[in-house]
Amino acid sequence: MTKGNSLEQDLRLLIDNEKYSDIEILCENEKKLHGSRAILAARSEVFDRLLYNGMKESQISFPKINSSVMKIILEYIYTGSIKKESLNKNNIIEVFYAADHFQLPSLKEFILSTIKNADYMENHSPELLSKIVEMMPLSEDNILLNLLIDTVSIIPLNTVEFGRLSITALRHLLSCTYKKNKPFATPEYEVFRYSAILAAKQVSNDAYETIMERLPALEQIGDSGQIKNSSVTIHQKVANELEPLNQFIDFNLIDGYILTDIIDPLEITSSNILLNVYKEIAKSNGLYSSGIRGISMYKFKESNYVWDESACGSKLIIEDNGKVVHAPNGCGHQSVRAKMPVDYKGIFEWSIIIEKFCVDTWVGVCASENFSYETWAGCQPTGWELGSYGYFFNSNEQSNYCLPFQKDNTKITIHLNTYKKTCAFSIDDTKYKEISVKNLPSKLYPVVSLCHPGRLRILPYQRV
Repeated sequence: MTKGNSLEQDLRLLIDNEKYSDIEILCENEKKLHGSRAILAARSEVFDRLLYNGMKESQISFPKINSSVMKIILEYIYTGSIKKESLNKNNIIEVFYAADHFQLPSLKEFILSTIKNADYMENHSPELLSKIVEMMPLSEDNILLNLLIDTVSIIPLNTVEFGRLSITALRHLLSCTYKKNKPFATPEYEVFRYSAILAAKQVSNDAYETIMERLPALEQIGDSGQIKNSSVTIHQKVANELEPLNQFIDFNLIDGYILTDIIDPLEITSSNILLNVYKEIAKSNGLYSSGIRGISMYKFKESNYVWDESACGSKLIIEDNGKVVHAPNGCGHQSVRAKMPVDYKGIFEWSIIIEKFCVDTWVGVCASENFSYETWAGCQPTGWELGSYGYFFNSNEQSNYCLPFQKDNTKITIHLNTYKKTCAFSIDDTKYKEISVKNLPSKLYPVVSLCHPGRLRILPYQRV
């Protein structure tokens, strides 16, 4: 390649090039890289202080940074950029740690952007959280750590395979969400179950298999065949592993009969903890708890996102295994609700795709009591809907909400917060203001209203 055509390409030739080097960089795995003092110091305050503060040696050591990670840092220092394919789930936390160490804020922002916009958060956040808690200070101002905590918090733990989330990462997750008003997706019994199984896994395979048998999933409780009565001979070892996690489990959120019939007999939780919980249950006179810490962020299974043919306008047609509702020729405005009930306090989010626009298209929530599916929901006392002209309706009373959305393939996301009794909408991922809805009943359903030629699809909300 001819030199002089591209500054970036010319500088890239200097990376780890012994010919133009005047400093050796010794990395974690004792592999040496070569660098230029002047370039390193010009681009990083850390290198400047290390290399031009009376240092005479020709070698500098970074025993906690791997050579492959250091090479990415050198690539950024020399050229001002890195190739996106250089980052992967196995090294991205280490690169962020190194960028933080060398005070390279633009590289940190690039890494954060990569993590947010790729499939990292959806598919790899438990593993990334496990890596970061081992490598970096657990400070409240660590942006990446906070991002991972917030992401893992809204993933049901019973969907995270054992081995993806370390026991150290789980402890930090629980400590950051314990008695905090933050979104969380996992019922507290499932938090205990996941913690106990993970603790048992640290002891032995026998302990792991025994605890798995003795702790049924929440949806299996009630099936007596699922609860095993075999003794836990290694309970003290499991209890020791579980103790650091137990202090961040809110046993008050677990039903009393589960505590007495399932958890207490295992003898892996302090009797003092359980005794205090029993006292609180007695004082509360059995008042109902949501069972989820913080603001419950319940995620329905994808199979729940279907329209209910038994709660549907007489002319509407349900298609594609319940995912799509279609208004045939001659069909005026009618409504259909989804099968999934929103029947406890929490944050609920789902999306509607307008595959075929109609005038007017409506999306929102409804109650089943005193509701007619033969007309649109927003004109009824138990219907709350946003129309494609940008107006929000309830009991036929309107308020201006957003710009009109009147085209095919528009995505509308509904954000329902039953704690605050508010509803907000996103149009093609642009989120608008929250609306206070004071008279929301305790049980709601997603609802849409449409006429010919409308065609609407219901989907889980995918975060961007």
